[in-house]
Amino acid sequence: MTKLKPDYVAIQRRCKDTRPPDHLIAHYELERRLADRLRAAPRDERSRLYSAVYSELFNSLPDHPQKAAVGSRPDRIAKQVRVLSPLMGRGDVYLEIGCGDASLPFALSGITREVLGLDVTDALVDFAAAPANFRFLKTDGVAIPLADNSVDLAHSDQLMEHLHVEDAEAQLQEIHRVLRPGAHYVCTTPSAITGPHDISIYFDEVATGMHMREYDYCSLRALMLQAGFRLIEFPLVVAGYWLATPPYQLLHGTELALQRLPARLRRNQLANFLMGITAVATK
Repeated sequence: MTKLKPDYVAIQRRCKDTRPPDHLIAHYELERRLADRLRAAPRDERSRLYSAVYSELFNSLPDHPQKAAVGSRPDRIAKQVRVLSPLMGRGDVYLEIGCGDASLPFALSGITREVLGLDVTDALVDFAAAPANFRFLKTDGVAIPLADNSVDLAHSDQLMEHLHVEDAEAQLQEIHRVLRPGAHYVCTTPSAITGPHDISIYFDEVATGMHMREYDYCSLRALMLQAGFRLIEFPLVVAGYWLATPPYQLLHGTELALQRLPARLRRNQLANFLMGITAVATK
């Protein structure tokens, strides 16, 4: 029988999740089943499964937290524009990986030459409202249908953790391929140190739901270097403003210290700030 953690009410308060216990359990059981299908599927099958499992998840859970968060989207987009705009020029090509409804590329369209949205489906994109310099690119979850050295800035937000580990490695190699020399990839992803950050937070100590893997500074840096990026930095960002870029050694040392603490002591606002990963990888 599936059991919630004894402190699940405290976790709910922290996550601002008001669903009753039976809804949490139903969500977890469905997500575990779908995630296990993805984890066990071979590469050629996963390209079809990504779209299918997320459709089933959202269609089956009318009170899924991501649906409730729709109202906060404009504020989030504004913060992302503040983060990304200093890295862009008027003649640049911008690529949003996992663009969803393409709100962010739309918002950036006025400050750069071309904005591209990459996703497994264009079902959420309102093409009638799309700016003239927007173009949608369909992907199987890994491949990016662009020429080598054709992108000046790439970005993904809360995407990396949803990819099968093998697909994450392959996608990083694709991102590296399409970026111009000296160009950046900005990747925002939740930290395993303060996780899990999917529904398994109420049940498990590591992500077992649709977060295929949650990363820390060390593992993400190693993966990006392996993909060919020459420089990986982890700036601290608050409300869309760049604060500082601590040395990697300091962040990794903090990470190692936090790992020694019980999970409940790692889940607080200070730890989330220090460990909230924004990676800037330079080709």
